[in-house]
Amino acid sequence: MNLPSSTAEALTTLTSEGGPHDSLNAYFIGGGALAALLLLLWITTRLNRDR
Repeated sequence: MNLPSSTAEALTTLTSEGGPHDSLNAYFIGGGALAALLLLLWITTRLNRDR
């Protein structure tokens, strides 16, 4: 599969400028994901009562 030269150049530029993004904090993302999952678990257990 051959990529057009402009696409290959764009990908090369993106990979050379890559790296971790400063505004993304791993603890914030992980904590938010944990909170969202716990909220979903709580909602599921409230709605899943045996009738």
